[in-house]
Amino acid sequence: MDMERVQAIAFSFMTEGRIPPEFIRSEKEQPAITTLHGYDPQIPTIDFSDPDEDSLTRLIAEASTDWGMFQIVNHGIPTHVINNLQKVGEDFFALPQEEKELYAKPPDSKSIEGYGTRLQKEEEGKRAWVDHLFHKIWPPSAINYQFWPKNPPSYRDANEVYAKCLRGVADKLLSRLSVGLGLGEKELRESVGGDELTYLLKINYYPPCPRPDLALGVVAHTDMSAIAILVPNHVQGLQLFRDDHWFDVKYIPNALILSNGKYKSVLHRTTVNKDMTRMSWPVFLEPPPELAIGPLPKLTSEDNPPKYKKKRYCDYVYCKLNKIPQ
Repeated sequence: MDMERVQAIAFSFMTEGRIPPEFIRSEKEQPAITTLHGYDPQIPTIDFSDPDEDSLTRLIAEASTDWGMFQIVNHGIPTHVINNLQKVGEDFFALPQEEKELYAKPPDSKSIEGYGTRLQKEEEGKRAWVDHLFHKIWPPSAINYQFWPKNPPSYRDANEVYAKCLRGVADKLLSRLSVGLGLGEKELRESVGGDELTYLLKINYYPPCPRPDLALGVVAHTDMSAIAILVPNHVQGLQLFRDDHWFDVKYIPNALILSNGKYKSVLHRTTVNKDMTRMSWPVFLEPPPELAIGPLPKLTSEDNPPKYKKKRYCDYVYCKLNKIPQ
């Protein structure tokens, strides 16, 4: 074990009304100080079943450009598929600690797959109030089943069914984003790996926190992936930074929350709850590790030169996680 799991720490400290000092954020980060209440600019909600493709493309492009994050409803993934995904994730985190540790990320692994606590380098040794489980769910050639829990027994089936449903949503989304950029329907998808595009699932587990006013579940960040598609549970926690303020993203049952790095990569974070466990299931659509990523040539010119150099996706991820300037 790389460090004590937050789930165990939460159990130990719940009756004490305090948290270890490494979880206490600076005043410029503490939710009680930095969250703006009474200001409710809700992120766009888009009906993904809209038969007017031009209208759908425009709404997605506008939301991606202006907000960098939006919610989609009527996306076609059955409610029971999402419920099953959530149920098996909840059941995994309810297992005895020693059984969860069977899926721990190997200490010498360069991959982020596996059960763990710390993901990226933090300043001053601070820690986030979260445990997680990472594993790939698509394509089949990329899946490492050693990181898929055997308990509950329905875990594999629930994840495979969700992956199959999610692919249809992701393909449609990428085509609309591509057209919104003035490209062909398949150009954006091909630029991030095409059929080799990897779907990386992360289950975030945020146990009840005695001092949610001082801690964060996930610190302020932008996503590394081309697109992130998130399913949260009902406990509020996702926050977005806009107009120099942090505010809550409203929970809509069975909606999918999307953020992207192709139009505008939005700064967001996660707060925690004193009485309830928050969980979320983001899937990150990632290019193959060796693929060189960078601005698309069709979107740059002499008057609009590229702002970033091309680099391998694996190098980009390494720099991002270790806070190395790029």
